[in-house]
Amino acid sequence: MRKTTTNVASQLQNFGVHVSPRTVARLLRKMKFSLRVNQKKLGAKHPDRNRQFLRIARLRRLFARRGEPIISVDAKKRELVGNFKNPGPKWDREPTLVNDHDFRTLASGVAILYGVYDVSANRGAMSVGVSHETSAFACASIRRWWEQEGSRRYPRAQRLLILADTGGGNAAARGAWRDQLQQQLCDQFGLTVTVAHYPTGASKYNPIERRVFSQISRNWTGEPLKSYETILKFIRTTTTSTGLKVTARLDRKHYPVGIKPSAARLRQLNLTPATFAPRWNYTIRPLSVK
Repeated sequence: MRKTTTNVASQLQNFGVHVSPRTVARLLRKMKFSLRVNQKKLGAKHPDRNRQFLRIARLRRLFARRGEPIISVDAKKRELVGNFKNPGPKWDREPTLVNDHDFRTLASGVAILYGVYDVSANRGAMSVGVSHETSAFACASIRRWWEQEGSRRYPRAQRLLILADTGGGNAAARGAWRDQLQQQLCDQFGLTVTVAHYPTGASKYNPIERRVFSQISRNWTGEPLKSYETILKFIRTTTTSTGLKVTARLDRKHYPVGIKPSAARLRQLNLTPATFAPRWNYTIRPLSVK
C-alpha cells in the first residue's frame, strides 16, 4: 500500500468510519505492517559460490601461515573533479555551496580510483588515474604498490595472493588482466601470482571494500572534491582506530580502452588454472619458469 495514513483515514470516512491518521498507523502496526523499502534478495546465486568462499579462506590461511603477501584489489567509484556535491553531512557553521548540476562539462577531470589493500599489514595504496579503468591501469597500480611497499615489506616473498572481484579492470574473464599480470608482475619481478575472484554479486565481501573504500568515503563526507590534490589529501589522511594507513599517488598516464591481447599471446601465458572453478582461480608464473 502506497497511501499515507491521512489518505486511508479520509477514505474510511466515506464508509462512515471516523478515525485519525494516528489511529490508522497504530492499527497497521498491530497487524504487523510497517514502512518498508525494496530489498535486493531475489536472483540466482552461482552454485559454486559457497565453495569459492571456502577456497578463498583456505588460501588466505595458507599464505598468512607462510608469511607471504595477500592483497585485496578493486576500483572505487569514479569521481568528478570539481565543485560538486559530495553526499553526507559535516559539522560547519554554513553549508558549502556547490554546483546545482553534476554535468561532466563542469568538471576539471575525472578521478579513476584503484586500490590495493595489504590484508596482513592493514595498509592501503590508492592510484588516482585520469583516463580509464583498464587492466593495464589496474596492474600498474599493483606493480607500483609492489615496487614502493610490497617488496620492502616482504623482501623474501616469491608468491603473491590477489583477491579480486569478477568485473572491471580485474575481471575474471578479461584476457588483458591476465596478460598484464604476466607482464607487469610475474615477468618483471619474478613473482608467482595466485588469483582468487569473489563470485559475481559478492564484491561487498572483498576486504578492500569495507576496510579501505568505506573509510575514504567517510573521511571526505560532505566535502567537494575540487581538485586532484584535494582527493589525494583526503585519501592520505584516512585512518582508523585499528591502525589503517593509506598512501596515494596521482597517475596521469593515459590508458586507452579496447586493447586486447591476441589469442596467440594468451596461449603463451604461463598460467595454470585451478581444478575447481578455473575461471575464478588460477596461478601465473614468470615465463622463464615452466
